[in-house]
Amino acid sequence: MKRTWTIIGVADVAHSFNWYQALFGQPKSAPAHEFFGQVLDGDGTVLLCLHQWGSHDHPSLASPGDSQPGNGLLLFFRVDDFDAALVRARGLVSSLEEEPSVNPSTGTREFALRDPDGYYVMVSAWD
Repeated sequence: MKRTWTIIGVADVAHSFNWYQALFGQPKSAPAHEFFGQVLDGDGTVLLCLHQWGSHDHPSLASPGDSQPGNGLLLFFRVDDFDAALVRARGLVSSLEEEPSVNPSTGTREFALRDPDGYYVMVSAWD
């Protein structure tokens, strides 16, 4: 694993984006999209991702009122050994939540599974 990207569900991405920038003492800027923004460190390291509630089909980011395990949290891991990670994942669960595919927004391969507590985990190729 290279690093993790913590993604949290928010009602207003721009507002939360500016709030976190203020908290971290960063210059004010705008998120990349109305529905998604990455708060970056000065060297480009992703500190936190903000995802609008209900935008797209991520089950754990559907609604802030949903009380299912993991609601509001999408654990997103980028790995440099995607094929090996897929084999390991298949050994851990009876079925994947999302079979491997190429994300049209990022152009990277990814798949999803649930952890033992029901959290939704997305694994994405580093390349």
